[in-house]
Amino acid sequence: MPIRENIMKIGVASSGKGGLDDMTSPVFGRCPAFTIVEVDEKEIKGSYTVNNSFSGATGGAGIQSAQMLINEGIKVIIAGNYGPNASTVFGQAGVEMVSLQGIPVKDAVMKYLSGEVKGGITQPTGQPMSGRGAGMGRGMGTGMGRSMGRAGTMPPTQASGPFVCPNCGCTMPRTKPSMKCPNCGTEMM
Repeated sequence: MPIRENIMKIGVASSGKGGLDDMTSPVFGRCPAFTIVEVDEKEIKGSYTVNNSFSGATGGAGIQSAQMLINEGIKVIIAGNYGPNASTVFGQAGVEMVSLQGIPVKDAVMKYLSGEVKGGITQPTGQPMSGRGAGMGRGMGTGMGRSMGRAGTMPPTQASGPFVCPNCGCTMPRTKPSMKCPNCGTEMM
């Protein structure tokens, strides 16, 4: 009797059309495609691409994208940043979230499988893009108070979210204006 493979599906937010050679996206809900990687015993057995038809949604892109991937049967998701709605949906479904971006999909999956990067994200990692639930523009806009500036945006001299190394994908908390990667010395973004 043949040995039955124990396939686990890992979803990866992809920056282009998807596939193992595509780059891992810095965003989850609005990435153009997802690469679903099937693994068994820390080995890639296959992959396929799912277009993200929700990337241009006027609202709820994260929720809808997350639910679509849960329906695909993923147990792990890899992307640069997750919004609050997507992280809630994944948390409720028991999907492990991993923050990694700017490297090929295959490399991201292998880093996860080898234990080089860990999941366990339980909160959103990105900054809100609209005013709803983000302070309604008070103190966060680039202008003066409520009447000017876009709600939920950071001043142009401040970046949001954690530092991410474009070379190795390492993430670090943003505690100063710039930082070099502690692993490879590349200037982090």
